[in-house]
Amino acid sequence: MTRLANSHRLVGGLDAGNATRLVRASSDIALVLDDAGVIVDMAVQDSELPAETVNTWLGRPWVQTVTLESRQKVQAMLRDALAAAGVSRWRQVNHPGPVGTEDLPLMVATVRLGEPGAGAVAAPGAGTAESTGGAMTGAAVGAAAGAGSGRIVVVGRSLLATVALQRRLVQAQQTMERDYWRFREAETRYRHLFQTSSEAVLIVDGLSQKVLEANPAARALCGDAHSKLVGAALASLFAPQAAEGLQAMLAGARSSGRRDSLRAPLADGATAVQVAASVFRQDDSAFVLVRLLPVPAEAGRQATHHGAEPAEAMLQDFVRSATDALVFTDTQGRVLAANPAFVALAQLGHESEARGQMLDRWVGRTGVELGVLMANLRQRGSAGLFLTVVRSEFGGNTDVEIASSLLQQGEETALAFAIRNIERRLKAAHAASKPITRTVGDLAELVGNVPLKDIVSETTDLIEQLCIEAALQMTGDKRASAALLLGLSRQSLYVKLRRFGIAADPGADDD
Repeated sequence: MTRLANSHRLVGGLDAGNATRLVRASSDIALVLDDAGVIVDMAVQDSELPAETVNTWLGRPWVQTVTLESRQKVQAMLRDALAAAGVSRWRQVNHPGPVGTEDLPLMVATVRLGEPGAGAVAAPGAGTAESTGGAMTGAAVGAAAGAGSGRIVVVGRSLLATVALQRRLVQAQQTMERDYWRFREAETRYRHLFQTSSEAVLIVDGLSQKVLEANPAARALCGDAHSKLVGAALASLFAPQAAEGLQAMLAGARSSGRRDSLRAPLADGATAVQVAASVFRQDDSAFVLVRLLPVPAEAGRQATHHGAEPAEAMLQDFVRSATDALVFTDTQGRVLAANPAFVALAQLGHESEARGQMLDRWVGRTGVELGVLMANLRQRGSAGLFLTVVRSEFGGNTDVEIASSLLQQGEETALAFAIRNIERRLKAAHAASKPITRTVGDLAELVGNVPLKDIVSETTDLIEQLCIEAALQMTGDKRASAALLLGLSRQSLYVKLRRFGIAADPGADDD
């Protein structure tokens, strides 16, 4: 109590100027009220508070300048200020903002200066010109403090920055919640696909090579309960003789991301499966997605037949070492396998970069050319001499011709494409000025094998040649008259004659 009393004597001795500076340092806005609660003056320190709104408060009871939910707070603070203590606690009140904007939040407290009714009550608006110009001059505040007028001073701090920070925090939280639910939905879809897939799938730790997850198809194929399969080493699921090939496949998958599948027997020795592995990363850890596809018993017996394995090995070696680019896709055009020649033609780093991608990413001048070829392939079973281009990863174009066929193995269908680089042949043919197509039937045969713009160019040349021949026939081989008939100059006609090989000597003219 002694400390409070000393503080009271210290503050009580402040003059008007010191009282003004004290209020300026402790608040963004100060309102001077008479003992009836009417705002008779104000001083605004914070430039963010809209002056056009604040100035409308002068001459009005303070309780009428706040929002409805804040009026009870204002009345309670006025009662506290008029009580014996003369000071209210800090509370938040909201003032209506300009039309179409949010409310103005203030943290305010009320202080009674002097005794109620001790001094004269100033008329509303007194000192307005001096104290509402943005700087807290404190004409009324200082007068009230010095004279002990019994007026009430409302000191307040703007909460606009706090509200803006809270709004950003809420927006960030809402964004995080939306991302969380998107992740949850993606995880749900993944879990549903993983559990309902008819293909046996294992998730294996990249370092320990232990099974972390297995879908029901994998548990049924391996013939173990879920508790025994999860946590077991991947190599323990296969026969001992498959260990070396399995380790090589996993090492290749870790180095390149993907590797060719491997045929291996399971631990029971009665079931053979085709094993494929691909690596994916989560955070800083690597995991291997292992897919197991049972090999039919007939295929297993054929593989053990004399000469079958050497023939298959030779065929695979031929595909890998062929100078023509060989690509195998599914029926939608998604690449299943490609040989090194195609990797070099498309300027890729590795075959794994092509797997799973649509072939029209590299093949065809337009997005419809490969679709036309595939449609013909599905109808006829094979197609040849389809002229198009291969677009490399670095923007280069290579003229190629494609021979393709439809492959059927059981219920599975695949498309095989043999792509040959014909740039040298086309350059030689262009230098030799190959003869023009002369019949409509020949042009019709090009549909589906040659792009439309090349057919149009070929047709244009054919029409020009036919018109020139008709004009020469009508004029009795008089080139000057034929040029006049065609609407061409003599020189233009001579150029076209040499181009089409109709006349070798344009100087001989009967005109």
